[in-house]
Amino acid sequence: MNNPEYIVRNAKANEFEEIGKLLIQVYSQLKGFPKESEQPNYYKMLVNIGDLTKNPNSELLVAVSSDNKIVGAVVYFSDMQYYGSGGIATKEQNTSGFRLLAVDTLAREQGIGKLLINDCIQKTQEKKHHQLIIHSTMAMQTAWKIYERLGFKRSEDLDFMQGELPVFGFRLLI
Repeated sequence: MNNPEYIVRNAKANEFEEIGKLLIQVYSQLKGFPKESEQPNYYKMLVNIGDLTKNPNSELLVAVSSDNKIVGAVVYFSDMQYYGSGGIATKEQNTSGFRLLAVDTLAREQGIGKLLINDCIQKTQEKKHHQLIIHSTMAMQTAWKIYERLGFKRSEDLDFMQGELPVFGFRLLI
C-alpha cells in the first residue's frame, strides 16, 4: 500500500536493528507503559524484532519515506500460532493479527500508522481470513482511536494480563 510520501514494504535484515531501536524509543516513551526493568522479556523481543520473521507466515513491515528513512513498523502474522500473546488469540482460526505497531515520533500525524494497518488489512483479505486481531494497552489510546476509525471493535474475550499489565483485544471482521 502506498501514499505519495511513504511506501510499506517488508523490512530487510540489515534494517532489523534500526527497527528494534525505533520500537524501544516509541514504547519506552508511552506514559503508563511498563519500563524495561518491569518487562525485560518484552524489551528483549523489541531489540530482536527481526527474530519474529523466522516464523512462517510472519512479516516485519516498514513504512519508509521517499528518502528511504524508516518511519514506522508493524509485525503481521497470517498464522496466529506465532502471534505470541496471552489469552485465546493464538488459537483463532482463519485469522490474521498484527503487533508492535510503532511510528517515529517525528513522523506522527501523517497517516503512517493507518498506512501500516491498511497493509495488514489487505494481507488479511488476500489470505481470505475472516478477521484481523490486534492487542493494545491503556498507554496506547491514540492507536485505539485509529483502530476504531478503521472498524476494529473491542473484543473482551481476547483480553489478557501480561504480568500486571492489562492487555486489550480488538477485532476487525473482514
